[in-house]
Amino acid sequence: MTGPDGATVVIGVGNEFRRDDGAGPGVIDRLGNLAGARLAVCDGEPARLIGLWEDAALAIVVDAVRGEQPGRLHELDLDTVGQHHHRGSSSSHALGIEAAVELAQALDRLPARLVILAVEGADFNLGLGLSPPVAAALPELAARVARHAAG
Repeated sequence: MTGPDGATVVIGVGNEFRRDDGAGPGVIDRLGNLAGARLAVCDGEPARLIGLWEDAALAIVVDAVRGEQPGRLHELDLDTVGQHHHRGSSSSHALGIEAAVELAQALDRLPARLVILAVEGADFNLGLGLSPPVAAALPELAARVARHAAG
């Protein structure tokens, strides 16, 4: 790691054309312009995630996960990302954030602090628009991002 630049980066992971997978980009849209933070949207590919967060003091990653309770929110950090995967919820992306974290650890390219905020989705099929439980969770998800970014 080249050292944190003091910046906060918020990364919305997902694809708005796969229904609830658009939750991450939806939070970025909702935040608009968050003071003191860089906002980005990413498809979840590990190398792109690492490139976005590697020099940040704080990286907040927002993603939709598969689960049994659509709209339920999860908050993870480096110590809990692997444990969460084993409880049954996992990223809706092929490799997922867990793979990006493992790769970044191996390459010494993690941010100084990483927070993952996730919402359980109901529908990851092709199409536009979030399911009602995920859409209802977006304001709280955005509020949690803002709280973390404010320090």
